[in-house]
Amino acid sequence: MTPSQCRAARALLDWSQQQLADAAKVGNATIRNFEGGNPSQPRRATLEMLRIALEAAGVQFIPENGGGAGVRMRQRQPSDHSEV
Repeated sequence: MTPSQCRAARALLDWSQQQLADAAKVGNATIRNFEGGNPSQPRRATLEMLRIALEAAGVQFIPENGGGAGVRMRQRQPSDHSEV
């Protein structure tokens, strides 16, 4: 996940940096530094926690495949809809 993907994912969810920090159980400064391009990258485990939190909220990461890395909202599957 790149800093741009992280910012875009938060935008799709309308989440603040603090909301992502809470969901991923990391410090707000970690996200601020990562998204701000701080040269000291977070640990791999921290990036994984961010990715898991964003994916759990419905974000899907699109890999770099010649068209550029990106994010989008995951399509809901019929089984995702609960019957009332």
